[in-house]
Amino acid sequence: MGRPEVLVSLGICLVLLGSTADASQSLQESVAGRFVELALACVNQEYPNKISHVLNSDEDVQPPRSLTPAFYGCFDWHSAVHGHWLLARLARLYPNADFSVNARAALDRSLTSDNIAGEVAYMYGDGRITFERPYGLAWLFQLDSELHEWNHPDAERWARVLAPLTMMAVRRIVEWLPKLSYPIRSGEHSQTAFAFGLILDWADVVGDDQVTRLLAARVNTYYRDDRACPLRYEPSGQDFLSPCLAEADLMRRVMTPDEFGGWLDQFLPLIPTDREAVSEWLLPAEITDRSDGKLAHLDGLNLSRAWMLEGIASGLPRNDPRRKALNAVAVRHRNAGLVAVTGDHYEGGHWLGSFAAYVVTKRGTP
Repeated sequence: MGRPEVLVSLGICLVLLGSTADASQSLQESVAGRFVELALACVNQEYPNKISHVLNSDEDVQPPRSLTPAFYGCFDWHSAVHGHWLLARLARLYPNADFSVNARAALDRSLTSDNIAGEVAYMYGDGRITFERPYGLAWLFQLDSELHEWNHPDAERWARVLAPLTMMAVRRIVEWLPKLSYPIRSGEHSQTAFAFGLILDWADVVGDDQVTRLLAARVNTYYRDDRACPLRYEPSGQDFLSPCLAEADLMRRVMTPDEFGGWLDQFLPLIPTDREAVSEWLLPAEITDRSDGKLAHLDGLNLSRAWMLEGIASGLPRNDPRRKALNAVAVRHRNAGLVAVTGDHYEGGHWLGSFAAYVVTKRGTP
């Protein structure tokens, strides 16, 4: 889990970094290294483990490392995937840092042809067509995006190794979307808006026009006519994603700034611009017990709200008065979320580092 005294100080450092104008540039290597420590501590830690596993026979009663040999750590499959994404992202951004060596070694250990063949074989199993759909698959696309954007021979090799699993995920999404009659508006893993945003970003990176066109068409069908999202009903008690903000952050990806500004007028009509009103609008979620895995979700909600608010602001015209308010509230949520990224409890330590890295490096913001 890392050195406690170091990880406690991490939250303090990140609050300071979170208030800078360009967190992507000001993220210090020492702080990035703490994120990497959190991922390295879990990507090969098999237990405790929560598997979402359909048993077809006694032969399917196997340990996680046998079922999914690349992504068996970090408590669950999707956390293992975005733990590897964290390692790839920070090793790419900080290629000369000491931690980059260990991050690349961990990626090299996991992303082998045999391991990925095992992952593909597992996903082909009967009754697994819904496995990690859409959340885990979306993070798999993000891992693939990071490898494609990384100009390094190892990254190119890992992307080739990962390709069979990525292509299987593409098929799963492409076959699912025409059959999905309605969006999924939850605040947890099943939510479609967040996953669709990550998948669209992947399609843009790798140039998959088919996925872009299909997903953009379905997104418009699902969401374009939405009005007055009930943001005051959020959060639910164990959310780590905001249904309303995730939808708005998705729609700015498929609209021009002017179109998006008009749509947002109807979708979130109560975004304040007055300074006093901004101070009371959309306050960070309060967490009462970080040793409770479900209650700890709310730390992730504060972090994901931060990047979604920044994404929404980035999609508006530059002179839109809502941009300043959205960014101010984003800073408030980022600061509230980052102080929890300590690794004190495995319930949050196995995944919050990925959310912190996503927001601080501005991964989802154009």
